[in-house]
Amino acid sequence: MTALPQAFLDRPLAHRGLHDERAGIIENSPSAMAAAVAHGYGIELDVQVTRDGEALVFHDARLERLTGQDGLVRDHTLAEMTRFPLLGGDEPSASLRDVLEMVGGRVPVLIELKSQPSEDAPEDGTLARAVARALSGYDGLAATMCFNPQAVAPLREAAPDRALGLVTEDFSTLPYLSAARQDHLNNMTDFDAVGASFISHDCKSLHMAPVQSMKARGVPVLTWTIKSPEDAQAALKTADNITFEGYLP
Repeated sequence: MTALPQAFLDRPLAHRGLHDERAGIIENSPSAMAAAVAHGYGIELDVQVTRDGEALVFHDARLERLTGQDGLVRDHTLAEMTRFPLLGGDEPSASLRDVLEMVGGRVPVLIELKSQPSEDAPEDGTLARAVARALSGYDGLAATMCFNPQAVAPLREAAPDRALGLVTEDFSTLPYLSAARQDHLNNMTDFDAVGASFISHDCKSLHMAPVQSMKARGVPVLTWTIKSPEDAQAALKTADNITFEGYLP
């Protein structure tokens, strides 16, 4: 297990970068990352894997909402994806490697691997290996996390010097998971097995007993997505740090 560096608890994390669609700064875009750095916030970002096995900073599995194009990220190469402008802005998505180069270690970067914990979608480690390659040689602070424990586990081998975390919530609200799988995930059963050292939990269910148990163990608890000072004040009664959007903490 690699511990989460203290820097991830010392400053709020900008959710998908410091984005502002009204200003043409789109979520997970290079501009959103630059804005977070300029304000001194940490960065939380999402990565999908492309057809040629590269890590792309992009939230959705599908292209429609963010680019107006059809299809899945995994059906396009990195070169193709970085040619599609993000809707509402004037720039395309970027690779994780390019974003890390731009950040240059100035703020901590929390990387969420977009892989869902469904029984019928086994994780083959392709995304984890892509993230590990992008992190190779990066001197800045970076940590990784995922909803799917099977997607995080390969990173323990591929990037042993980076902290791993589980993204958690009340999984009983997700109807595509069986009751047994919901209970397994809600109890954070895989936390120790995958070498995790922190959780990032939905702010709406910080009261859950497994979250409180992690807190009692001294496990760092991050929380998402905070959208007001009032929400932050309430969340920080349990959480050690927030991932925020829509305002400046």
